[in-house]
Amino acid sequence: MPDDMGTFRVDVEIENPAHPGERRTLRSVLVDTGAELSWVPAEVLESLGIERYATWRFRQADGTILERRTGAAFIHVAGKRTTDDVVFGEPGDLVILGSRTLEGLNFRIEPVTKQLVDAGPAPAAAAA
Repeated sequence: MPDDMGTFRVDVEIENPAHPGERRTLRSVLVDTGAELSWVPAEVLESLGIERYATWRFRQADGTILERRTGAAFIHVAGKRTTDDVVFGEPGDLVILGSRTLEGLNFRIEPVTKQLVDAGPAPAAAAA
C-alpha cells in the first residue's frame, strides 16, 4: 500500500511466551488500526511452537466471512513488548499489526509523521 494513503509499516518481532528467548523478525508490517488483532504468517508462529487455541470469524470489506485460528504471542515493537492473541495468517493474508496489540504496547499513531509514539499514562480509576 502506498504511503501517500496514510498507511505505514514497522518491524515486529514475535516470540513464544511459553518458550521465551527465540524470536522471529517480520519486516515492514502494516500498521492497521482498523484490524483488532495482529496477523502473522502461520509458518512463523508454527516455527516458534505457538499453539492454536481458538477460532475467530472475520468480516472482510466485501462482506465475506473467513475463519482463522489464533494463539498467544509476545510481540516486540520499538523496544516494547506485549502479549496478545495473534491470527495464524494463511497465504494471501496481509501481515498486520492490529489495534489491540498497539494498545497493549501503549502506542498511539502520530498521523503526520507516520510513527508510533508513546501514548503516555494509561487511564486508571481513582482511589476512594
